[in-house]
Amino acid sequence: MDQASASKHSWEKCHALILAGGSGTRLWPLSRTLLPKQLLSLNGEFSLLQQTVKRVLKVLAPERIWVVTNEEHVFEVRSQLKAVDERLDSQTLSEPMKRNTLPAIILGLDRIEGKDPDAVVAVFPSDHEIKDEAKWKDALAQGMELAWEDYFVTFGVTPDGPETGYGYIEQGESLRPGAFKVERFVEKPDLERAMEFVASGRYSWNSGMFMFGVQPFIDAVRELQPEMYAWWEKRGQQPLEQGYAGIRDESVDYGIMEQASRIAVVPADFGWDDLGNWEALHRLGSKDENGCVISGDVLPLGCEDSLLYSSGGKLAAIGVKNMVVVQTRDATLVCDINQVQKVKDVVDILKKEKSRLVEAHLTVYRPWGSYTILEEGPYYKIKRLEVLPGAKLSKQMHHHRSEHWVVVAGTARVEVNEAEYLLTENQSIDIPKTSTHRLANPGRVPVEIIEIQTGPYLEEDDIVRFDDVYGRIKPKSA
Repeated sequence: MDQASASKHSWEKCHALILAGGSGTRLWPLSRTLLPKQLLSLNGEFSLLQQTVKRVLKVLAPERIWVVTNEEHVFEVRSQLKAVDERLDSQTLSEPMKRNTLPAIILGLDRIEGKDPDAVVAVFPSDHEIKDEAKWKDALAQGMELAWEDYFVTFGVTPDGPETGYGYIEQGESLRPGAFKVERFVEKPDLERAMEFVASGRYSWNSGMFMFGVQPFIDAVRELQPEMYAWWEKRGQQPLEQGYAGIRDESVDYGIMEQASRIAVVPADFGWDDLGNWEALHRLGSKDENGCVISGDVLPLGCEDSLLYSSGGKLAAIGVKNMVVVQTRDATLVCDINQVQKVKDVVDILKKEKSRLVEAHLTVYRPWGSYTILEEGPYYKIKRLEVLPGAKLSKQMHHHRSEHWVVVAGTARVEVNEAEYLLTENQSIDIPKTSTHRLANPGRVPVEIIEIQTGPYLEEDDIVRFDDVYGRIKPKSA
């Protein structure tokens, strides 16, 4: 394609790939594995994913916006996308397991190549903040022109200080005004090196946003990642889960960008932040007269320069200075604001302890509604289930637990083995272990159920599904 034609048709030939599979461990206890930061509303009415999608919708049509997430989040992602624009309902791609950013991008390219093999693709993380969208769009336009020339383009953020939490990009020779060859990528530096980088004027922060042509990228995968390319070639000949299980974790930075030959950087100052930790939320948040960012039911007395957040009852803070205090219904974080990077260490310890606090909040969202754990002990667990109108759970069975359901609102249709019952408020039913059962809401208002589980093992993996309208039964691999 000649340059005049490329410039004229750039936006029409561009697709966006939004990566929404991260876990956001540095924002624990608010961010959990089943509800990570990109799905949370941390800085306004919309979640970070929704903010990203709304921004991209200003330059691209919905049918050219793709979101890659994983099986754990796919239904919530679809729900959030549909709330932004119903035309996005079919634009979600699901990874069967986490394999870092390069496999996620390749999975997205499979769909894009089938529709538009000559496209240029812009890759965006789903959890970043962009304040100046006009400058952001100008940077994309600059990047597109380079991508049409078969450059792999990265977008560098003009640093406003010696930040040690970001990777850096060193500029090489100028390609055109506002664009340079990449001399090298640099890992997160110590403070002394970060100060040198900023003072030189030749470095920018690595934003994690990229742009490239579909075919040049696939060619680079063939050259630089032959094992991954072998999977790409036979992707239609085996189940996705089987193919994914055979490839390794690999980031697009290490796997492609730092090894390819034609790499360009477009430095720009469009008010970027990755909202990666609690200090960032304090720095960017709306502060009161004492420099505190306050969210939720908080009573501050004599507090200064702190972030105080509660989603689990009244939080009273007295004389707190330069601190982060985050309270949820089942966990509380108290941290010096200069030590927020160590929150990840807390999560690592909890993982070793196999703590449920890493995985989920007390309320867990499912495609049919949600459940909330009200109380639990060694041999029992009490939940409140909310089943949305017209929704139904999978037809299932449990080996190790029995359940007792009490309807507190709405009308529930219950199947136990081959029998079917309609239950209304204050009616109940027993579900013996090993019995096949199903719960559905045939009405127009939500059904609320109190579920009492008893047995020696009460975890969610004691579910054997026989039928599921949400596609959660995996086909057996060859």
